[in-house]
Amino acid sequence: MSRLVIVIALISIIGCSAAPAAPDAASAQSAKERAVATAVDSDVHEATRGNAALALDLYRQLRREGGNLFFSPHSISLALAMTYAGARGTTATEMAETLHYTLPSERLHAAFNTLDQLLAQRGADAQGQDGEGFRLTIANAVWGQTGFPFLEPFLDTLAEHYGAGMRLVDYEADAEAARRTINAWVSDETEERITELLGPGAVDAATRLVLTNAIYFNAAWAYPFQEHATEEGTFYGLWGEARVPLMHQTTRLRYAEGADYQAVELPYDGHELAMTIVLPAEGAFEAFEESLDAERVAEIAGAMEATRVALTLPRYELETELSLADTLAALGMPSAFGADADFAGMTGTRDLFISDVLHKAFVSVDEAGTEAAAATAVVMAGGAAIDEPVAMVVDRPFLTLIHDLETGALLFVGRIVDL
Repeated sequence: MSRLVIVIALISIIGCSAAPAAPDAASAQSAKERAVATAVDSDVHEATRGNAALALDLYRQLRREGGNLFFSPHSISLALAMTYAGARGTTATEMAETLHYTLPSERLHAAFNTLDQLLAQRGADAQGQDGEGFRLTIANAVWGQTGFPFLEPFLDTLAEHYGAGMRLVDYEADAEAARRTINAWVSDETEERITELLGPGAVDAATRLVLTNAIYFNAAWAYPFQEHATEEGTFYGLWGEARVPLMHQTTRLRYAEGADYQAVELPYDGHELAMTIVLPAEGAFEAFEESLDAERVAEIAGAMEATRVALTLPRYELETELSLADTLAALGMPSAFGADADFAGMTGTRDLFISDVLHKAFVSVDEAGTEAAAATAVVMAGGAAIDEPVAMVVDRPFLTLIHDLETGALLFVGRIVDL
């Protein structure tokens, strides 16, 4: 029996700038429209809890490769949830256990749909990093082989819960043209931050389906750093020192500390999302990583209190590119990637398997903010008691988590060990 290929491609972006529109592709739309948000709060909470558990599983695996790391567990979970909609038998069981999908299938997809629509409401009156409006956009698209018989229930699930219609391309006749079409869509959805997600040879004549998810995030700090306060300093990385721009500010922020860490929460404009920075004690970074699990993350979040903090943070930009097939197989879903794969829910036959899960991510952190947010920061600081600030100098390896404050959805995870 011939085996045909699924490629799962995931893109996570924090950046800025505009892009031209992607060229159109023919589509095979489901008759269903996207469902209104109907999942109960407990199901949304369970989906976000599972996403956080997957994030830590991936982090523990990927950190072994060394170096900086930045990825979106939310993007990975969404793209694989679309794939899971067509999984059956052992493949479905392995995927559910590995990806921490604990809800029944219909409730899981409804929970992701509700969460997606909640996140789409964020930042209505907030500013972006680039001085334009706040943007948090999540887009899904599915690219199928023209003439291939995808099942209607599978297409209905993608349409109702992920807003993803089937776009038709011809991998058999011209895989390179299909690759360019998909990359153009990715570039459009990420404001040109990722222009070539699929490299040469990523799809070929055996490819039958590519599932893509793109997250683009652009937000100003609620309390921006002032550019005139930035100065060059030393970052003490795991493998050497580097001179980098260090940003400074003193303001009241949610802060926690323990025997082996300091942590601070930096809200974005609108106070609906935040970046939590965790700074392990000097010389204890790798030991801290070993101890990091869901309970530890919850402990740190629960210990945070409003505190006047003198914060020093490097300005940085980094990009990561990951192939996650081996990682996901090692975590417990090997059957999806080989001859034993069962995606009969997509086509009615077991002739598809996943060839790879590709993930690219970009992050840029700088001083940017708005005058309104700066004025608010001055007012808040001015209304607080003038106590001695706690110093938190992020000049050595640290972790970042970008999360939604209402739902707890963990959108991005970062590991910065060298600059």
